[in-house]
Parts: sequence; structure tokens; C-alpha cells
Amino acid sequence: MRLSAHSGCSSCGNPHNAAVADWTESRLPDRRRLVLLAIVAIVVLTGLVLSVDRLMYSRALAQEKAAARDDAAILAAGLRSELDKVSLLPITLAGDLQVRDLLEGNSGQTGQLDTRLENLANQSGAAAIYVMDKGGLTLAASNWNQPATFVGSNYAFRRYFRQAITVGTSTEFALGTVSRKPGLYIAHRVGAAANPLGVVAVKIEFDALEESWRDATDGVYVTDASGVVLLATDAAWRFRLTDQAIDRPRDAVQDEQRFGLARLEPLTMASPRGTGERAIVDAPLFDTLQPISPDGWTLHLLVDPGPRGAAAIASGRLAVALALASTIAAAFALFFVRRRRQALQEEMVAQRTRTLRDQLSQANRLATLGQISAGVGHEIGQPVAALRVFAESGEKLIARGRPEEASANFREIISLADRLGLITGELRRFSRRQPAARRLVKIGEIVDGALLLLRDRIGSMNAALQVPNLDDLEIAVAAEHVRLEQVLVNLLQNALDAVGEGGSVAIEVIRGDADIRLRVCDSGPGIGSDETARLFQPFATTKPDGLGLGLVISRDIMRDLGGDLVFEPDDKRTCFTMIISRTK
Repeated sequence: MRLSAHSGCSSCGNPHNAAVADWTESRLPDRRRLVLLAIVAIVVLTGLVLSVDRLMYSRALAQEKAAARDDAAILAAGLRSELDKVSLLPITLAGDLQVRDLLEGNSGQTGQLDTRLENLANQSGAAAIYVMDKGGLTLAASNWNQPATFVGSNYAFRRYFRQAITVGTSTEFALGTVSRKPGLYIAHRVGAAANPLGVVAVKIEFDALEESWRDATDGVYVTDASGVVLLATDAAWRFRLTDQAIDRPRDAVQDEQRFGLARLEPLTMASPRGTGERAIVDAPLFDTLQPISPDGWTLHLLVDPGPRGAAAIASGRLAVALALASTIAAAFALFFVRRRRQALQEEMVAQRTRTLRDQLSQANRLATLGQISAGVGHEIGQPVAALRVFAESGEKLIARGRPEEASANFREIISLADRLGLITGELRRFSRRQPAARRLVKIGEIVDGALLLLRDRIGSMNAALQVPNLDDLEIAVAAEHVRLEQVLVNLLQNALDAVGEGGSVAIEVIRGDADIRLRVCDSGPGIGSDETARLFQPFATTKPDGLGLGLVISRDIMRDLGGDLVFEPDDKRTCFTMIISRTK
């Protein structure tokens, strides 16, 4: 009976065995939930990581594209600046009397024209400036004294020559037949279309510009309207065909003349950092386009987004890992990483922009410095001549036993020497991009300084000079003394040149609410209407020995000081007005 009873209770069994069974049954669902939770967490984490990767990479690409557009615009501006520096030279020289005399056979002064062209080439940075007759024979050139001179060479076969003779002006990028260096030729016809006398041409070479690109960017090249590479950071890319030009028919004879190659090969390139050869169509590079004149040029800036994209992905994954570790730590870490990443990216963009802007600013600054140096040369010559006169006079006064009068001369010499130091110091400060200190200066100080430099010339010409009254001379303005005086001296010299012996010149002051107008008027023959439009254009001059830069430089100085220089003639006089702002 006991045994039967024990067997019958096997379903309820031992309390310990029942507890174990219940625990086992409860643990199985928990394990399943953990496994399921782990699977869901992995899926979510993977999706989160992939989403973050895509997001960060997209943002990096967008930032890289924006930076590339800005960089391309700056590079294009630098190239335009190089072109603008010499673009007016052929037009200006086409109307030059000395050039016309040479082409008409009325002048035997070829050597003087050669020297003048050489000086203009040095000042403007042009590789060569040359004059050809209507048959294409070069008669004068800036490289007349070099082994590879253009003088005597015939360029009638060049497209720029033929087109300039026919149309009047032309540009062509080609390989030099003498120098074997590539460059842009800008040509302009001399004379009327019905009776052309010849052609003036300027060649620009871009070696320095390409070198600056090479130091600042991953890769840059410029194509013409037909898709041929003209300029490039890698010399192996030059005169290659881009995708848009591969299927177009080519003129082998013309290509041979222009580029030295009868057959132009397709463009392939190494990666920007030199990590292997790959075709341009397969390269994961941003090709940022920037159109540039002339003739439909296009600047291509190649940017490799890989490093920035990888950095962005790594930063995103780090942010996710920190977020999983701790909500508070993740929030702090995410903020720090984003700020740090943004700062690094902004610094990269800022550094690249600063480098490109500095190169562009340096090119423009050096060109302006050359103009200023040429423009103030004659202003420096007058004090030097005055120094000699005062020194000789002082020596004679000492010999006659009149030391007091001699001391006065020596004080004038010291004053003139100080003034020369101020002028040359201004040039040095300009070259270092350090603006001169402005101060309150009276109009009388500016007028007195200018008249001191021109006193002997005014006296020798017996010219009548009218100066402002004492009240006007006491007016003070916040300005740079030496630069205002330089402009006034330039205007007075032009006025004295115009009036000649026994003429009259007037200096007048007109008060305004926001500015002071300092006018220089002369009784000379005046300026014709055809010359008025070219007054402030470079190289426009009626003087046989002038460069035509005086008024251009003077206006630039006044505008830099916050004012202006304008031509304001009245009925009987020729007047130039310096507009000086009253504010600092």
C-alpha cells in the first residue's frame, strides 16, 4: 500500500524537484529574449552606424564641394589678374606714335622702341612684347638683346596674327616656335582694316602661376573651348584632350603648329597624392569648374574627398561608441568631437583660402608697387636737385663768412633729406603691407611741402602761382602727409608742363560738409575731348618721355585714403580736384 501510494504521487513529486523544473522553464524564455534583444541591438547598432556613416560622409562631401567652389573662384581670380595686367598693352601700343612710325617706315629709332618694349615687359610681367609688319615680320621686340629674340622672325602663319589683321584683335594659346615655352598670345592690329600697318602682340607665360597652384592645391588645369588642356599643375597633362574633346575632329596641321603635336592624346592622370595611375573618368575626384575668359577657357580644380570623408566617418563612429557607453559622456563627447571636427575643417579651409588669397594679393601688390616706384621717381629727383643747390650755396656762404645764412641752408638740407626718407619709407611700408600712420595734417603743410619741392622750377618758369588764403590753409584733415603731398606735386608738375613759360597756376580749397576739395587749375591749352576719356587709363600720355601712370597712381592713392581724384574743368581752366575725406 505504501509503495502504491508513493507511485501515485509522482506527479506532485518532491518539492525540490518541482522548484528546479519551474526555474528551468522560466530561464528558457529569458535566454530567448536576451538572444533576440542582442540580435535587435546588433541590427539597430549596425543600421545606426551605417546611417551615421552615410550622414557624415554626405556632410563631408558637401563641405568639400563648397570649399572647392570657393578655391576655384580664387584661383580663377588669380588667373584673371595675370591676364588683366597685360590685356591693355597691345591696344595701347597699337595707337602709339612710335610704333606707327616704325611700321610706316618713317622712323629709324628701332633701338629706342626695343628698349621701351623691354621696360614695359619688365614692368608688366609679360614674357615678350613685339611689333610685326603686315607681312608678319617682327621689327621690334622686348627680347631684342636675348639669344632667342623674336626680331627677324616671321609669324604670319600664326592664327593670332591672321585673325588680328582681319578682325582687329585675337588671342591664341600656343607653344613658342623660338622659346618652345607655352603661353597666351594677345594681338591687336595697327591701322585700319582696309590698310593694316601691322600687329602688336604680347605673350604671357604662366610658369610662376602654375608653381603657386602646385604648392596650394591637389590638382588644377585649364582647358580651352575645344577641351584641350592649356595650363596644369602637372606638365604631363598639358596639351591633352579631356572627355568632351576626345570625339571631336582635330586639324593635325594646326595642332602641330600650336602645340608641337600632330596627335593629341586623351587625358589620364595620377591621383593628386600620387597613389597610382587612373583614368579621369574613374577617379573619385571633385572636378570643380570655373569659366574664364578669353575664348571660353575653363578652370578645373580637382579635389580628393577621401581624406575628409574618412575623417568624417571615423568621427561619426567615435560619437556612436561614446553614446553607447554613457548618455551623459556621449553628449559631452559628441559636442566636443563635433566642435573639434568643425574647427579642424574650418582651419583647413581657412588655411587654403589664406594661401590662395596671399598669392593673389602678392601678385597685385607687386604690380602696384612697380607702378608706384615708377610714378614717384621724378618726385624724388626734385629734392635731390634741391639738396645740391642748398649744399653749393651753403659752401659759398661759408667761404664768404656768412655762417648764419649757411646754417639755414643746412637746415633745409636736413629737412629735404627727412622728406626723401619719408617718401622711400612709404614705398617700403607699402611693400610690407603695413599702412602708414594717419594723423591730423593741415592743408598748409601739404601745400608748403609741395611748393618746397617745386620752388626752383616755378621760379625758373616765371609762372604766376595763386595759393589758398590763410584760413583755408589752417584746415586739418586726417590723412597720410607724404602721399597727399605726392599727389599734389604730381598735379602741379602737370599744370606747369601745360602752362609753359609765364603761365598761371592756382591752388584752391573748397570746403564741404564731409570732405575738403583741393584743386589745381592751370591756364594751359586744355585737354581735348578724345583725351579726356583716357585720362586715368594706364599708359595714356601726351608726353614723349612719359609712361602715362602719374594720374592713375594719384587716383589710386586718393581712393586708398578714402577720397578720390577727379577731372573738373571750367570754361577757361583745366582743373584736377583732390577729394579728401574729413573723417579718420
